[in-house]
Amino acid sequence: MKEGKTVKDTMVPLQESKRIVSIDILRGLAILGIFLVNMPSFHSPLLYIDGVERWTEGSDRILYRFSDIVAQASFYPLFAFLFGFGAIILAVRCEEKGVSFPFLYMKRLFFLLMLGCIHAFAIWHGDILINYAIFGFVFLLFYKILGKNLILLGSFFYVIPFAILGSLFLIIGVFDREEMEITTDLTMMKQSLQIYQSGTFTEIISQRALDWYMVNNPFNAIILFLSIFPFFLIGAGVAKQGWLHNPVRYKRQLKAISIVSLIVGLSFKVLPYVTVYHFGTIFVQDYFGGPLLTMFYITGITLLAEKTRASRLFQALSYVGRMSMSNYLFQSIVCTSIFYSYGLGLYGTVSYTTGFILLLGVFSVQILLSLLWMKMYRYGPVEYVWRFVTYGKKPIMSRRGLVEKKCK
Repeated sequence: MKEGKTVKDTMVPLQESKRIVSIDILRGLAILGIFLVNMPSFHSPLLYIDGVERWTEGSDRILYRFSDIVAQASFYPLFAFLFGFGAIILAVRCEEKGVSFPFLYMKRLFFLLMLGCIHAFAIWHGDILINYAIFGFVFLLFYKILGKNLILLGSFFYVIPFAILGSLFLIIGVFDREEMEITTDLTMMKQSLQIYQSGTFTEIISQRALDWYMVNNPFNAIILFLSIFPFFLIGAGVAKQGWLHNPVRYKRQLKAISIVSLIVGLSFKVLPYVTVYHFGTIFVQDYFGGPLLTMFYITGITLLAEKTRASRLFQALSYVGRMSMSNYLFQSIVCTSIFYSYGLGLYGTVSYTTGFILLLGVFSVQILLSLLWMKMYRYGPVEYVWRFVTYGKKPIMSRRGLVEKKCK
């Protein structure tokens, strides 16, 4: 796991005074971006329809395409990157304290897996925590590899399979466009509408399980692994290299990556809208445009966080990011309570624009609540339980309690 002087000199425990501000901001941005992607699935059967065909006019059309370009397939890779980055921070802290990182990390992953199962089957089917927990166990086989090798390995694992698949789908689209057309599953769409609008809680649980399986069946699980796990490795490699710990030193490289990833990423992201709209171009849009914009968000935020004015502007996101798990679950609980039958039963009845406005309102509330919470407490409520399970002892929750302990 050691990376020569790089790790020892740049990796530090995440104490209050030593947190990497850009990482907290990126976590907050990821929570916003994931919310932007998830919102139409909260209120509509997006799993079984094509959003471009559903939202075709006015502000619905504009906002859907805006979200598709700036958010779709960009924030799950960002979360995965941060997951790998945080794992190395924890590994270094464990090494400094003489604690077994694999044992500690497995306890974290088991809690994450349990939480993911509750989230997926009792709250909302679009859970990502189960995948992250399972892939995290695989990560334990790789975390000791040198930083540069982790970055190369992650890039190889990602680019090669998706370049092959993307090229194949584009070629098929040239010769047989109908084969690549996006279809609507009318039967499942109607079933989702009926159950989420007016079904019993038991029926909703069954529908959640079915929807979860549609995304996480064995074939899709392979695609999910290939699209998420490489970013664990890349995030871990970047952490070992110390690039985000000392952005001033790597300013030129980060700026170059930011510019190139933005230009090329946006070129891929608009591909289905400026060429031919079918599965092949959408695949390239998501699996290449999405991660490239992820790189832009990472490098851009890291550079901006070094500027005093920009850092203050993004400070609100950092509070959301410091309790990212709590905020992620909060979004699911609030939105399913609004749209499902056991709440207001508005599923399938709101426009994309209405959902977008609601998203802005809910996220504004999250910013305010996160700010107030973090002024009083050191961890979010879910993060507190996670730490308690991980370390086997109660952390000091209140900031007042920490001050009193230091004074004794």
